[in-house]
Amino acid sequence: MIEGACIRLNGWQRAAVALGSAVGALLDPRRADLIAALGETTGRPAFERVLERMKRIPEGRAVLMDSPRVLSTEVGHAWDLPSNTFGAAYARFMGSRNFSPDDRPPVQFMETEELAYVAMRAREVHDFRHTQFGLPTNLIGESALKVIEFEQMLLPMCMMSVVGGTATFSERQRRLFYQDYFPWAIKAGVQCTDLMCVYYERHFHEDLEEVRQKLGIIPVPPPPRSDGV
Repeated sequence: MIEGACIRLNGWQRAAVALGSAVGALLDPRRADLIAALGETTGRPAFERVLERMKRIPEGRAVLMDSPRVLSTEVGHAWDLPSNTFGAAYARFMGSRNFSPDDRPPVQFMETEELAYVAMRAREVHDFRHTQFGLPTNLIGESALKVIEFEQMLLPMCMMSVVGGTATFSERQRRLFYQDYFPWAIKAGVQCTDLMCVYYERHFHEDLEEVRQKLGIIPVPPPPRSDGV
C-alpha cells in the first residue's frame, strides 16, 4: 500500500490544491512536496493511460504485480555491484550528490491504490533516468529530463516544470537549452522504449551501455561549451 494515497478531493478541491501548488512551486522550485501535489492533482488522466500501458506490456505487468519501491532498503545492494553495471552507475550518481532514495514525498491525492502506485513509481524512478541518460541535476538537466518525461507520460506537470524552469534561465542558459538539450531530449524521448514499463531493478546487474542499447536510450552528448550551471 502507498502511504497517504487515500485523500479524495472533489473537483473544486482538486483545482484549489493544483492552483496553490503551482503558485507555491513557482515561488520556490525546491518544494518537492508542492511539485508532487501539482503532478497528482493535474495528472490523473496521464497516470490512467500509463497504468493501462503497463497492464498490456509483460515487464510493466511484472512491475505492477511486484510493486517494487525505490527505497534504500530495497536498492542498497546497487552500491556493491561491479562498476560497469547500471546499478553501480546509479549508486555513483546518488552518492556523488548525497541523494537518498528515501527523500521522495509520498503520494496523497490518487483515488485508487493502482494509480497511487503508478504516481509513486514515476516519482521514484526519476533518478534511474538521470543515470541512464547521463543528465546532470542542474536546472538545464532537470528541464531536459522533464521534456523526455512529458513525451513518455504526457503529464502536465512535466511541461509546466519546463515552462517554469526555463523562465528562470539566464539568456545564456536558455540559448544552451534550446540549441543543444531540447532537440536532443525530443529525439531521445521518442526513440526510447516506454520507460514506465521497465523493471529497472532487474537490470541493475547488467552493463550500463547494454541496458541503454536495449532500451533505445540516447545518452546526452557533451555540450559544445560549458553550461556553467
